[in-house]
Amino acid sequence: MTSPRLVALGLFLLLLAAWEAAVPALGFSNLVLPAPSVIGVALWRGLATGYLWPHIAQTLLELGLGLGLGVLLGFAGGVLLGESPVLRRVLMPYVVTSQVVPKLALVPLFIVWFGFGTTPTVVITALICFFPLLENTLTGIAQTDPARLELFRMLGATRSQTLWRLRVPAGLPAILAGLRVAVVLALVGAVVGEFIGASKGLGALIIAAQGSMDTPLMFAVLLVITVIGLLLYEATLLLERRLLRAYT
Repeated sequence: MTSPRLVALGLFLLLLAAWEAAVPALGFSNLVLPAPSVIGVALWRGLATGYLWPHIAQTLLELGLGLGLGVLLGFAGGVLLGESPVLRRVLMPYVVTSQVVPKLALVPLFIVWFGFGTTPTVVITALICFFPLLENTLTGIAQTDPARLELFRMLGATRSQTLWRLRVPAGLPAILAGLRVAVVLALVGAVVGEFIGASKGLGALIIAAQGSMDTPLMFAVLLVITVIGLLLYEATLLLERRLLRAYT
């Protein structure tokens, strides 16, 4: 039987070949739509000369800090709201309000508050990936089997023991699903945050390439962002499998 991964790879190569053939056939210039070979040359040149590496490092720094902060606050907030119905009724409208405001519209405000550089991008990244983890943690904790909760009460377990030994492990699939979403959104937040007020990073490099009409470089940067996102997602899946194996 053919592996789905091989089928996906074959489809990808087929699409690349069709793209490579279509560009000269349709008369597109590199400014409008460069061929994959042209994009590959731009990517190789950027990596070989070291031009891309500082931008990649900056985006990874902002991504790591923003994701870490957002995940920490999201998980802690989900546990807190899941354990306290009163707090959930009081604070949940404010949490939802923080998410319905367009994040790109907040970037100029964060620049006024925090200045240019890394901090505004970290804040916007944390704000974007905060809600999925909070919502999934809250949902996972709330869906604990009532029969198992009653068993813990009969055994005299404290509220803390019930939380960390029953509620959180039982809600782990939902929590980790929120983490997968948060990882993807964190990369989006880091790149979007760099569009405004950043001089370094992959998002800032896209804006610079757009200003210089360097379309192959723009596509090369988008390819780098895509690879980073896929690697992060695969790392999250690996973490999920190990944690679920440990707690099941």
